Amino acid sequence: MSTDLRRPSKVQALKLRPPHLGPRLQRAFRYAAEKHAGQTRKQSAVPYLSHLMAVASLVLEAGGDEDMAIAALLHDVVEDCGGMPRLREIRKQFGRRVANIVEGCTDSFGEPKPDWVERKKGYLREVKHADIETRLVSASDKLHNVRTILADYRQHGEAIWTRFAGKKEGTLWYYRALSDEYRRRSPNRNTRELEIAVAELELAVGKKPRWAKELTKPFTRKFTKKKSAQIPGDEQCPEWLI
Repeated sequence: MSTDLRRPSKVQALKLRPPHLGPRLQRAFRYAAEKHAGQTRKQSAVPYLSHLMAVASLVLEAGGDEDMAIAALLHDVVEDCGGMPRLREIRKQFGRRVANIVEGCTDSFGEPKPDWVERKKGYLREVKHADIETRLVSASDKLHNVRTILADYRQHGEAIWTRFAGKKEGTLWYYRALSDEYRRRSPNRNTRELEIAVAELELAVGKKPRWAKELTKPFTRKFTKKKSAQIPGDEQCPEWLI
């Protein structure tokens, strides 16, 4: 076995000791609070900052370090608060590594945003090649989103789908496609939790989860390369999205 194969991944190595959390993380929190001031979660009174805090918490619980937690706090700043000028600001204030992760979690960089379907398909293509750190932060973001959707669905039922540009079928398709892609390569604690959360959401709305029989099994499934450059999730993409 080669040395590279034996060497733990960056995320695995970070689990061996608590990360240092200092003034940079505090500055990032204040930066995120300032840029997202007044914003709320979709059609609710919940401050948007709560989502950013939750994602940062999930990243740290999964073994992320300070840079990754900072990126988690800032992961929506570029998309929702200023585009590329904001990304350059993040790179200057928090460093290239943080900026690269934030960029990898962003699916649009200006206004008006591209068509929802094309934007999400484009992000699926991008995340397929993302590094392990970006995939962890991105999966943490999606995990909190799905858990929130599930909780809201249990409380409000079908009415929640009017909040989403992709409506019910598009939203379910997108999170299933993301979960499948995260599962394909470098799975981690939060990709596993995302898979479970997506399956729970599918069950709640009356749709049979694709991986329902495997939710209690370790990641032992073998994946083979496809000849076509198919976008992850295209095979389940509703006809109106294609």
